[in-house]
Amino acid sequence: MANSPQAKKRARQNTARFTVNKMRRSRIRTYLRAVEEAIASGDKDAAQAALKAAQPELMRGVTKGVYHKNTASRKMSRLAARVKAVG
Repeated sequence: MANSPQAKKRARQNTARFTVNKMRRSRIRTYLRAVEEAIASGDKDAAQAALKAAQPELMRGVTKGVYHKNTASRKMSRLAARVKAVG
């Protein structure tokens, strides 16, 4: 349990930050799921459109500190390769 005022404030900030990051992560996963579904359906145009929409969301997660830059780049690279292979 936090005792000092600073530690109490940090605990409040951590809780708020956790909530915001959880929402961001969920939003990014939704975009990635849309790409996965388009790939699974075999629709190349839809997959490319979904990938184009997912890319800025994933990189925004990097700037906000939700994902590491290399992790996001790896995910984008692998998705792009799979989209390219569709059709």
